[in-house]
Amino acid sequence: MNPELPPVAPEVAAAAVEALTSRLRKKLDAAIETYVAAPVTVEGAVRRVRCGEDAEVVLTPGPSGAVTNAGEAACSCLLAPRCLHLAAVLGACPVADAETAVAQEGGTSAEVEPPAQDTVAPPPQTGPTDAQLTAARSLWAAAAAVLAAGVPAAGAVAQAEVLRASHTARLAGLHRAEAAALRVVRGLRGARSRHDGHRLADLVADLRELLLTTGLLAAADPAPALVGTARRAYRPEGALRVHGVCREPVISATGYGGVVTHVISDDGRWFTVADVKPGGPARARGAATATVALGSGSVDHAGLSRGGLLISGATLSSDGRLGAGKGVRATPVAGRSWTSGPLAALFARPLSEAVAARLGNAPVSDPEGAERSAGELIGCDLVIVGVIEQQVLAQELTSGRTDLDGLLIRLLPSNGHPDLAHTANLRRLASRPGLRLRVVGRLDPDRAATLRPLAVGPIPDETDGPTPDASTATLRLPPEWLGHADLGYDRIEGSHLPPADALLETAGPLPRVPSDPVAEAPLWRLRRLVEVAVSGGRRAAAEPARDGDRAGAVVALRRAGFRTAADLSHALAAEADRRGRDVFGRTEEADPDGYARAWLAAAVYLAGTERALVRATWEPPDAA
Repeated sequence: MNPELPPVAPEVAAAAVEALTSRLRKKLDAAIETYVAAPVTVEGAVRRVRCGEDAEVVLTPGPSGAVTNAGEAACSCLLAPRCLHLAAVLGACPVADAETAVAQEGGTSAEVEPPAQDTVAPPPQTGPTDAQLTAARSLWAAAAAVLAAGVPAAGAVAQAEVLRASHTARLAGLHRAEAAALRVVRGLRGARSRHDGHRLADLVADLRELLLTTGLLAAADPAPALVGTARRAYRPEGALRVHGVCREPVISATGYGGVVTHVISDDGRWFTVADVKPGGPARARGAATATVALGSGSVDHAGLSRGGLLISGATLSSDGRLGAGKGVRATPVAGRSWTSGPLAALFARPLSEAVAARLGNAPVSDPEGAERSAGELIGCDLVIVGVIEQQVLAQELTSGRTDLDGLLIRLLPSNGHPDLAHTANLRRLASRPGLRLRVVGRLDPDRAATLRPLAVGPIPDETDGPTPDASTATLRLPPEWLGHADLGYDRIEGSHLPPADALLETAGPLPRVPSDPVAEAPLWRLRRLVEVAVSGGRRAAAEPARDGDRAGAVVALRRAGFRTAADLSHALAAEADRRGRDVFGRTEEADPDGYARAWLAAAVYLAGTERALVRATWEPPDAA
């Protein structure tokens, strides 16, 4: 996709593809590759793309910044609107989120709340409606076709089928399925364009989520979690007093950029204040000091992350985002340090307990709840151990302990984008083994005992005895930072670190790198088959059944005690190699439904087992 182009609503992109003749559809993927690299002329909100001597595509997004109806996209050629130029340019645009259609009335999704009628929760139901059953079956069929084709063959036409079905799901109120479908399309585009931010594991997880949700819905499963909730359905929250914790830059694969400021209320609840709009990395940097659109207009995100707000008429979305509707009023108040009030309580809980609460939900039974829980920030006191085998290691400091006997964890940058300061700051902190610091971050649910820090601060002086106290072995931040550094924006310099001689007594011998059961377990054999099925399609997944390797993988898994993994691996390879015959006796691939079910069973088992292995790595040393 071209980040200079505006996001496009799924139904608009799908309609443009469906309008093409079969001859033009065969040329669509090549045309999209051409227009992804084409120069874009910017005239205010209007975007123009020259498609030859006699054709120019003009995109005029609405107030939301996205193209949300066919009238906002036009081509000057004679075949328009049923032309290849228009469909290809729309295919080169990022896919817009569902809430942009709601924000079309007067701002972006980060600034404007849905109308009142959209904030009413749907009445409880005993099962999916007929419209939801139809939408779920249509989305299942589109997802199964994508899985059978694999990334190389899942071009613009296959993606348009998923987008069309996702729009039907939105109209039927299937929010969870629609969100998963949009993520799948973005993942396919990232994989096909070899985008730097693409991860095959993310595409596998999104496709698993889409097939699981639609499969259960199509079977009339009445679980309300399968329907999901609208991300921007705001509800009244009344009066709130919140305290800033840190800022987090946002650079999304859909062409959006901005900042999210995390705040906490007096009773310990987490909320976010977001300013995310089309713009990418440049906007993520600029939004660091942008004015907070939350009623007051007198505080920016840098000030909020170190201050507080007294809010009246507050509104709240299902994912904890504070709304900025007309009735919201916010007054800036003095903030709290990380050593007082609800912020101090954030660091009082042992890491093992905090992580257990966030990894308690299974990643497949309730993905929205699991994602929300895993995404909640964690506070802890750590001592930097050093860099071992290109991994930054740190050890938990628990109350009353002076030796390095706490939980040993890995630290990774929250965002590795070169325009952000995360990587440089983490490298600077790792250069001081023995450095003690207070960390606020987010756990990585897919890696063994791994934390991704968002902000750091000095440890308060609470030690007794001959060991160096926190005032000499911790950070020395500027007074204007008010006690913490936002790792995505603030640059930690050498002057902010204690001298090396103050850390010698705390460094101690370097421990060995902790084992990673996720990487070391023979489950990688099943993981490879599940991922190859997505990246290469059904034929690639059938190769183990054809070259004789299937038995070797199955035997290795069974010998290691993973009997269920062995059975699922055998079933998936066998189903991928299954062939049917048409009425003339010619071989053809079997119906994709059976193959999709075999792949889904393996993917669900793999996700649950790996999550259990990750959870075990967060157990305290005395419990291991």
